[in-house]
Amino acid sequence: MQPNTSKSRLLKNKSGFIKYFKNTSWLMGERIFRLAIALTVGVMVTRYLGPEDFGTFSYAQSFVGLFTAFSSLGLTDILVRELLKSKEKHYELMGTSFWLQTFGSCFIMVSLICFVLLNNNKPLTNKIILIVGFTTFLHSFNVITSFFNSQVKSKFNAIPAFLGITISSLLKIYGIWQQASLIFFVYILVFDTLFLALGQIYYYIKSSNRLKKWTFKRATAKALLKDSWPLILSGIVISIYMKIDQIMIKELISNAAVGQYAAAVRLSEAWYFIPMIICTSVFPAILNAKTKSIELYKERLSNLYDLMVFLGIAVIIPVLLFADWGIQFLYGSDFDQTAFVLKIHIWAGVFVFLGVANRRWFISENLQVYQTICLGFGMITNIILNIIMIPKLGIAGAAYATLISQFVASVLAPAFFSKTRESFYMMIQSLLFISFFNKILRR
Repeated sequence: MQPNTSKSRLLKNKSGFIKYFKNTSWLMGERIFRLAIALTVGVMVTRYLGPEDFGTFSYAQSFVGLFTAFSSLGLTDILVRELLKSKEKHYELMGTSFWLQTFGSCFIMVSLICFVLLNNNKPLTNKIILIVGFTTFLHSFNVITSFFNSQVKSKFNAIPAFLGITISSLLKIYGIWQQASLIFFVYILVFDTLFLALGQIYYYIKSSNRLKKWTFKRATAKALLKDSWPLILSGIVISIYMKIDQIMIKELISNAAVGQYAAAVRLSEAWYFIPMIICTSVFPAILNAKTKSIELYKERLSNLYDLMVFLGIAVIIPVLLFADWGIQFLYGSDFDQTAFVLKIHIWAGVFVFLGVANRRWFISENLQVYQTICLGFGMITNIILNIIMIPKLGIAGAAYATLISQFVASVLAPAFFSKTRESFYMMIQSLLFISFFNKILRR
């Protein structure tokens, strides 16, 4: 009986591995496909619109982005957890999460309407802000994404995303060919979001589920918000931290300056999915090491930090070498300040990569509150430096502000607290290659 039992366990583990591998492959495939589209069709659209129109579009997206935490309410991962724990409450959890996020979107739209009535933006800018704001209602259907993630069926999220991106890319190319106005490309964004929502609904219903059975329960809403409020707070901090620079550039300089800056930022941030995928993959191994040996746990963390630094540098070097030629080739002479901004902003990637890895350390040590505080330090640093540096250095000042604030949030801030100081020392050793050379010498 023993050999059969071992064999059945092996087969079960193998089938489980294949299931998760296929699920991850769909997620990876979608990310890589999005990157390819961003570096081709996205670049074509940016070049066609030029700094002024692209800046207007980027400003509107950044402004709405300040409020996105009120749309998701930090429920994405919590909903996955609850769906796994309480499968019998499936429709109650889905319905409650959907309506909570819809109420959040209502708050966003009321805030945007008040802003539009009180500001002195051009009518087109305000129109785009309201259109982009409307898409937050469609994001409420992302509860279906959480459902399929809980079922390890990311395929049903990826398929409509693939199709939607493909169709919208063809529409963008058609718009360029027909010399369409800016508003045409804004409506394509709405189409993209709507298509994804309809695709998710289709696969949800096809999987023998019913939207009509979704119910809202007040007690469930309170329980979900009780768990999600720290994530809402963290989301607000991250939204301000990541979007405030483009808003301040518009207010202090111009839409065209936002376009120059945003073109650089999109290329710089295009690689940020790499540490997320790697850290998600190795995180279980790090947690497992902690249960066996603290020494092994620290060694694996150190290896992860070293890897993040080397990957960050591997991205930086080719950008520094080819930025001037690449920007001229991709965007044309109208984006004459973009290459210089890119060569500054790309350095922030090393700190972002380390920050993504260190986020796993916060989770493994159950110190998520400190993570939010560290992000808060970064946000405050970013705002202050933007106020000081943009008037003096223009959009390059915003790039320097991002670089410094990323260092503060990801590396320096953990040094301020005794509970998080250990991670600061480990990251500094990786940044200065001390841990790397120590490992070589030990061999």
